[in-house]
Amino acid sequence: MQRSDGRKNDELRPIEIIPGFQKHAEGSVLIKLGDTWVLCSATVENQVPPFLIDQGTGWITAEYSMLPRSTHTRTRRAQGGRGKEIQRLIGRALRAAADMSRLGPRMITVDCDVLQADGGTRVASITGGYVAVAMAVQGLIDSEALAKNTVLTDVLADPVAAISVGIVHGEPRLDLAYEEDSGASVDMNVVMTASGKLIEVQGTAEREPFGRTQLDAMLDLAASGIRQLCAAQQSVLDRRDRI
Repeated sequence: MQRSDGRKNDELRPIEIIPGFQKHAEGSVLIKLGDTWVLCSATVENQVPPFLIDQGTGWITAEYSMLPRSTHTRTRRAQGGRGKEIQRLIGRALRAAADMSRLGPRMITVDCDVLQADGGTRVASITGGYVAVAMAVQGLIDSEALAKNTVLTDVLADPVAAISVGIVHGEPRLDLAYEEDSGASVDMNVVMTASGKLIEVQGTAEREPFGRTQLDAMLDLAASGIRQLCAAQQSVLDRRDRI
């Protein structure tokens, strides 16, 4: 069955990552995944959570929110359980990408603010958040705040991105927009590195159980999409000198 936007089942929505979107943040991007737009900004602070004091290592955390009119009806600013669960996911994903010992005793906080939502806000936040973190880390390297001769790949060796997949009308599909997500029989979010290693898989059968063959098909679709997202991330970071 044809998708409402005409995409093939293995096709991403148009993606755009705009770097340097906020003037004062150590790293920031506006990521557009179709009609889902998320502003991701990274802040570097020379402090760590209490449990890491005197450990000589760093930390990456995240906060997530949806602006009131990012959806068809107004969303209240007060964060609920869903928002807290999503920001914990973002933090876990970004920490998995980094060698915390290379950061030293400092914390990077990534703020993910959804400007417009059409499905996949959490995966867009992770994908854009990685670029914001990489920009912040590169700033630390450029200012010689990290150990001598440190390069970006010492801290972030394997880029991380995330994408949604699902079963819609009996077919595995990549990158679900809201219309598909709300009607999917299986909804799944996959966080993966550029080299194909899994960080987190969140999958739910909304109606009836799904089989291993369908799971493998969705993971294969996710891997294909994440390779494309990581290429888009790298394209932005390669032109960092023009930001």
